[in-house]
Amino acid sequence: MSVSTAAADQSLCTPLPVLGRDVTVPLVTGGEVTYAALDYAASAPALQRVWDDVAAYAPYYGSVHRGAGYLSQLSTDLFENARRTVAEFLGCRAGDQVVFTRSTTDSLNLLARAIPAGCQVFVFETEHHASLLPWQHADVTYLDAPRTPGRAVQILERALADRDPHGPALVCVTGASNVTGELWPVRELAAAAHAHGARIVLDAAQLAPHHPVSVADLDVDWIALSGHKLYAPFGSGVLAGRADWLQAAEPYLAGGGASRRVTRREDGGVAVEWHETAARHEAGSPNVIGAYAIAAACKALTEAGWDTLVAREQHLIAKVRAGLAEVPEVRVLSLFGDDAPRVGVLSFVVDGWNSSHFAAALSAEYGIGVRDGLFCAHPLVRTLLGSDPQTQGECGAPEAAPGEKSLNAIRVSFGAGTPDEHVDRFVNAVRELVRDGAKWQYRTEEGRCVPAV
Repeated sequence: MSVSTAAADQSLCTPLPVLGRDVTVPLVTGGEVTYAALDYAASAPALQRVWDDVAAYAPYYGSVHRGAGYLSQLSTDLFENARRTVAEFLGCRAGDQVVFTRSTTDSLNLLARAIPAGCQVFVFETEHHASLLPWQHADVTYLDAPRTPGRAVQILERALADRDPHGPALVCVTGASNVTGELWPVRELAAAAHAHGARIVLDAAQLAPHHPVSVADLDVDWIALSGHKLYAPFGSGVLAGRADWLQAAEPYLAGGGASRRVTRREDGGVAVEWHETAARHEAGSPNVIGAYAIAAACKALTEAGWDTLVAREQHLIAKVRAGLAEVPEVRVLSLFGDDAPRVGVLSFVVDGWNSSHFAAALSAEYGIGVRDGLFCAHPLVRTLLGSDPQTQGECGAPEAAPGEKSLNAIRVSFGAGTPDEHVDRFVNAVRELVRDGAKWQYRTEEGRCVPAV
């Protein structure tokens, strides 16, 4: 083996350093084990590099914009440089704006407030609630769950062909499902939207941490994402894309920073001239550390190399899928089929187990953190589990209305910071729990399945 090949193989096997990688947790059966964080789709651990960058800046923290002091000017430079870094990371076009928000949810609600009057919105029922729900005050059309990527494009084209062609329209679509991890045909959906005079916003919360994402290459009008899924802490998000609707809309929040000039009117009120830059929708003191952390994560992922990151994640996905396939009682959920490309997110159910019970046993007996439930994508999970009722009354089983089925699933998710050992431990734990059952007794407490004491 050549030196270069050996180095490539080594890089493929090495996760990026993240916070918490050496944290140990107690097991109900005795002893401790290094915690296996396999819930990246909810919140990914912060990269050590991001944490170090933020810690280096912290002593120089100061208020941004309009401050005369050195630390204020330094913080302002860092904040605006972060905006430029994110714009480059997302492949923004000349004239696009990058608005810092609190999260993907906040970004899409901001855009929902900015759409023109009479705008028709089209959104698949398969979306996360962050991109499914903000449009309820608009003329919204919810599209049925497609079973192939090609069918998704057909459903959208048919819906757009039936719309009023003279008014504005917006399509909202995810890049990668937070339930199945499957990649959506974003470029094809964008082409369909634009062919019918509509714009498109991409929910990249689950895509951006796993794949390069470009406004220009995908030909989308906006991208929304969250820092806490992009290996950055501190609750910050981004809405990036076309400026015109944002500039024409009333500010998302009214206050200092969004206003350029405020004067008293003769009638006793105030007249406000709002900024036309991203500041228009960033009223108040911005989350400088959050923006800086997102920019640091963008730099770290870019420098690590997307080819290496994607190859390593596909290696982990293959391990998980192969391991689960060896357990007949496990059914992996899929919208587009087993061969669909995906990121490191998989959901499944286990025959004979309530999902909350299974997830609780993974945590308490193996030190593995996964997620169970409907994953803030209730219509999608209900569609995928429509034929899989789970016994009500079992530990942690979610309540169901009379005549409804009690449904939930288990989700395992991972990424750039996940060691092979965590994935191997997860696969072995699934196999042991199905074969031998739980070693401990569990009970329901406030709707959750927890170890009995």
